[in-house]
Amino acid sequence: MFDTFRSSAKLINTFTGHTDCVNSIDFLTFDDGQFICSGSDDKTVRVWNVDNNKQIQSFNGHSGIVYCVKFSPYHYHNHRQNIICSSSFDETIRFWNFKHNKQLQIFNGHTNDVCGIEFSQFNGGRYLCSGSNDKTIRLWDVKTSKSLHVFNGHEDGVWCVDISPLQSNNDNNKSNVIGVIGGNGYSICSGSFDRTIRIWDIETTKQLNLFKGCEYSVRSVKYGSNELLNTILSGSADNSVRLWDIRSGKQIQLFNGHTDTVLSVEYSPFVIKNSIGDNSNVICSGSEDNTIRFWDVRSNKNQLYMMEIGEIVSRLKFIELKKKVYANKKKSNDDSCINLFYGLKNGLIRVWG
Repeated sequence: MFDTFRSSAKLINTFTGHTDCVNSIDFLTFDDGQFICSGSDDKTVRVWNVDNNKQIQSFNGHSGIVYCVKFSPYHYHNHRQNIICSSSFDETIRFWNFKHNKQLQIFNGHTNDVCGIEFSQFNGGRYLCSGSNDKTIRLWDVKTSKSLHVFNGHEDGVWCVDISPLQSNNDNNKSNVIGVIGGNGYSICSGSFDRTIRIWDIETTKQLNLFKGCEYSVRSVKYGSNELLNTILSGSADNSVRLWDIRSGKQIQLFNGHTDTVLSVEYSPFVIKNSIGDNSNVICSGSEDNTIRFWDVRSNKNQLYMMEIGEIVSRLKFIELKKKVYANKKKSNDDSCINLFYGLKNGLIRVWG
């Protein structure tokens, strides 16, 4: 699967409109249409129709850099509303209705730049976590617009957060399956300028893990899923990509090769045959060294593949698109294809597939 991507993939689209670094990209399908949203250093949130490559909305309400954007699963599943959530260096989190071109609500509480945000995988995305340069992580109830808890422990700004995709299978959680907010067994992962990665239990609000090893700030963290469920992937300003084991609390792989800060890491949908004949997952990283690199998750040897981009790669996202979008792609028995979207320092969003 990865070999096919490596041999046949090419640049197939560019979205233009942002005038500064693209920090975040998210994807949503509704009414048989395909849309991405993006946030940028130019202080705007933009929405694009992927099917015709057109920008359909731009929100200019933030007074600072927009660092992260997410389509709200809570509003979509509960109210059939198409809402974007954005975090900004203006210390706020805002919700935008892009169909009706208006701001829906605003979360105040952080006292410094709000960086990464992520919706819960449980309760239909009702809960949102956010990391801030005020050194805290907050958990918000989207339904009531209230801050439920402030997680303290980091010694410097929190740059990135993620929420576990599935409940852990620890025996300690079985005595309280439901939990107070329905998040028992779920956790938040955070990466910080204090060079640590921490995991927090959502129900008990306690810190579960502390990972040390990065020599500089942690700029991106991601939970694994399926066979990689108990792993955390990280990118750091020490130029490294690292894989951590949640159960043992230890680093299990170190991927060296980047020559500048790693800004974005992702578990890719690709697999390869490794040296012993087994399938192995492929991870991906984007960096200030102007490259995107792919790595075998089971090997800390040289990267599988490197894409020379010619510009700082600030954000990566793998998106499965319907093939009708790009008619020039070869047809197969499947009506969808995996595309790599990436945001650049110069404000462009490009699609590789």
